[in-house]
Amino acid sequence: METTKMSEEIEYHRRRFFGAAAATIVAGQLAVIGSARAQAGGTKPRQLAPINPGTNSAFAPLKQIDAGVLNVGYADAGAIGRPAVILLHGWPYDIHSYVDVAPLLASAGYRVIVPYLRGYGATRFLSNDTFRNGQQSALAADIIALMDTLEIEKAILAGYDWGGRTADIIAALWPERCKALVSVSGYLIGSPESNKVPLPPKAELQWWYQYYFATERGRAGYDKYRHDFAKLIWQIASPKWNFDDATFDRTAASFDNPDHVSIVIHNYRWRLGVAEGEPKYDDLEKRLAEFPVITVPTITLEGDANGAPHPDSRSYAGKFSGKYAHRVINGGIGHNLPQEAPQAFAQAVIDVAEL
Repeated sequence: METTKMSEEIEYHRRRFFGAAAATIVAGQLAVIGSARAQAGGTKPRQLAPINPGTNSAFAPLKQIDAGVLNVGYADAGAIGRPAVILLHGWPYDIHSYVDVAPLLASAGYRVIVPYLRGYGATRFLSNDTFRNGQQSALAADIIALMDTLEIEKAILAGYDWGGRTADIIAALWPERCKALVSVSGYLIGSPESNKVPLPPKAELQWWYQYYFATERGRAGYDKYRHDFAKLIWQIASPKWNFDDATFDRTAASFDNPDHVSIVIHNYRWRLGVAEGEPKYDDLEKRLAEFPVITVPTITLEGDANGAPHPDSRSYAGKFSGKYAHRVINGGIGHNLPQEAPQAFAQAVIDVAEL
């Protein structure tokens, strides 16, 4: 991954975006191992009651609202007027990643919004003519539009995978809208230009599916086998998570969205630079290509058994200039951290507000 032709910033990004396994030195389930700027002050944070993963299987009836180019399907827990938390899911997952997290946060006094991203579940495009764009800035703009429509001026943003990247982008580009940030696997902002640098074979192997998706065979294969494909990714990304068929099937239903395949394929092709984005996002992408520092209070998380490609926390700690802490969650926790360790994830959301 070393190159004398790339700037230090791009070298950092490549280590982050295609990085090796997370640090394995941990001091406890919620060990803070990263920054000397970790949580300060003498006030003891509120501690959540224990919850077993899988305690809940469904949200209250979902809501729908027009926001930007989308009609967004979302779960809404807690009373309007309470401090807002927006929880963002990844691929190939959905809002059920937060089915245990949301009630914990609602009971702690938050209003919790959990939207389906574009291409998932009940979220639909308002126009058939809208380009089915999966680039990173488009997803972030969707959440800003949702906040505007719901009249949420500022929220805690929390997510993993695509959702972690989206939360990172909002914190970086719209810090006035982000009270604090919880991001699994840290700083996930990318750019097609930085992704042009080839990686060592072992690192490339971890990203086999994005090369598959770059082909028409891959698009057809994902379309035909999207449920089997997602289950395989779940097994690879969370090798110690013994999820049952009912848990998987609840999420897999969201992949039947008519735009799902188009959004997923475009997302990965855009990352590789083999698909164009939309010109209206060019200015945002130019800013993101500079890998801006995130200034809002942040807690980054990593599961001790994350089988998906993810960076070492030491490679991105310097991208958070505000109050910051990093936690490794023990117990065989994989990539879908909020669903596998809901109490630890919810506790991080509560704690980040106290940083």
